[in-house]
Amino acid sequence: MGVEKRQKTTQERIERIFKMAQEHFGEVRFVGVKLHDKIGWVAKIQFDEFESLMAEGADADDALRNLRKRVRKIIDRYNLV
Repeated sequence: MGVEKRQKTTQERIERIFKMAQEHFGEVRFVGVKLHDKIGWVAKIQFDEFESLMAEGADADDALRNLRKRVRKIIDRYNLV
C-alpha cells in the first residue's frame, strides 16, 4: 500500500529549470532538449547575457536532470561568495 510516486513530465522539468534560472540569472532565452546524432540527448539553456549551458543524458529526462543539477551547483557557488 505504498504511495505511488508521480513521474514528472519533460515539460514540467523544462519549466522548473526555466523558472529557477530566470529567478537567479534574469533573462533566459530558452530551455530545451533535443536528440543529437552523435552525442545522444542534450539539454540546453541559453541566456541573453551569458554563454549557454549544456548537459547530456541517456534520455531526455536524464539530460534535463543533469542540466538542473548543473544550474543548481552554479547558483549554490554564487550564494557561497
